[in-house]
Amino acid sequence: MTASVLETADRIRAGVRQGPQRLLIGAERLDAQSGETFLTYNPATGEPLAEVARAAKADIDLAVQAARQAFESSGWRKMTAMERSRLLYRLADLIERDAHELAVLECLDNGKPATLTRAVEVEGSIKTFRYFAGWPTKFGGETLPVSPRGGLEILNYTTREPIGVAGLIVPWNYPLSMAAWKVAPALAAGCAVVLKPAEQTPLTALRLGELALEAGFPPGVLNVAPGFGEAGAALVDHPGVDKIAFTGSTEVGKAIVRASAGNLKKVSLELGGKSPQIVSPDADLEAAADAIAQGIFFNQGQTCTAGSRLYVHETCHDALVEAVSRRAAKLKIGDGLDPETTFGPLVSQEQWDRVSSYVDIGAKEGAQLVAGGARPKGFDRGYFFEPTIFTGAAPQMRIVREEIFGPVLSVLSWRDPEDLVRQANDSEYGLSAGVWTSDIKTAHRLARAIKAGTVWVNCFNLIDPATPFGGFKQSGWGREHGRQAMELYSETKSVWINLS
Repeated sequence: MTASVLETADRIRAGVRQGPQRLLIGAERLDAQSGETFLTYNPATGEPLAEVARAAKADIDLAVQAARQAFESSGWRKMTAMERSRLLYRLADLIERDAHELAVLECLDNGKPATLTRAVEVEGSIKTFRYFAGWPTKFGGETLPVSPRGGLEILNYTTREPIGVAGLIVPWNYPLSMAAWKVAPALAAGCAVVLKPAEQTPLTALRLGELALEAGFPPGVLNVAPGFGEAGAALVDHPGVDKIAFTGSTEVGKAIVRASAGNLKKVSLELGGKSPQIVSPDADLEAAADAIAQGIFFNQGQTCTAGSRLYVHETCHDALVEAVSRRAAKLKIGDGLDPETTFGPLVSQEQWDRVSSYVDIGAKEGAQLVAGGARPKGFDRGYFFEPTIFTGAAPQMRIVREEIFGPVLSVLSWRDPEDLVRQANDSEYGLSAGVWTSDIKTAHRLARAIKAGTVWVNCFNLIDPATPFGGFKQSGWGREHGRQAMELYSETKSVWINLS
């Protein structure tokens, strides 16, 4: 491990041990009103990392009040678009300044390798804030050529106005970047925010809130309230919240839709996935194997877009399975603080148990375990689980149908193209898909036929804040990134002026 990473990790550990990590409400760091706290754990060791104030209903109420006050009375709502843009650029600069610290903090809290966290999550967050910093000066309404009755001379135009107070609930698999995906467009649109990070990984969200204050955002524009399900439920149910954006499981997403009906909150959801990867016989197998291994094993498979269903033409099935297995074997398992580590631990014991249970299910259903499937040798501490591959999978198996959210790849063989499309679409999810072929007609036909919000052809998991991201079917509502994300946090107003 490099000295700078170890020194930063030691400094972070010393800092978080000085006392509970408090809620950020307005400009203050506060204990929970109940006085309750909870522990977060380092996934690489299983040892306690930090004590964190546990937000509940009363704390969420305070945070919503602070956000409402900031939205209505602090001048935030009337701030010029150029000034909002400047603040977002400033926040991106501060994230870049503290990129090393944020990467190590995320590694300690989440378990993913610090080098990958720096390159993917922190750099991606910087990119997201800078992208949305450009939108406030370019996002507005239009003048419309209406045809009124009675010969009236009418000027009709629309405006885009911030929706109000946005409650943002983000998951533990990409804590910082998922926060950025929601916070950046919400602030760019002019909303005030209450951010609830996952209880497993709250530390970078709290740091993001501090950086927003340092950047000059008015107090209350970004509040951070870590907590468990009760805090999320209070945020969803709160009558002072105008908008909920959630990333997480489909079942929780359904509960949020039901709970938000009290004041008809606007809701956007980025939910589960069971993404198919389709390999044609004419594909470049080595290139496909690289991306397929990355697509399922990156972040230890804890990714909503993970390519967990692999459909391989029967003529190249064995060769591709062997190639992906070789890549799985070369992954360097270890503590994410080690710069040589490419495959870290799962986030928690609960997640380890879930993944392990699905390996047992796959074996009982008759799939053949050809790689992994257990705790790696020599790793008695922490939540480490081997990269795992099943062959002989069948469409009805639970390991093919259900989201495992771990490093488990199910391989199916195909022969008939029409049956392939049917199988690939036979899922309650429709978040993403991958297609591997050297035939342009096959590429376009499959891209059109697959029911998914994103289809990657001869690549996988490429994401950019300029292009919309979201799912079909039970993979979500709405689209994050791009202009569509700005629309999620704004309302359209139509104005009619009689000039007669």
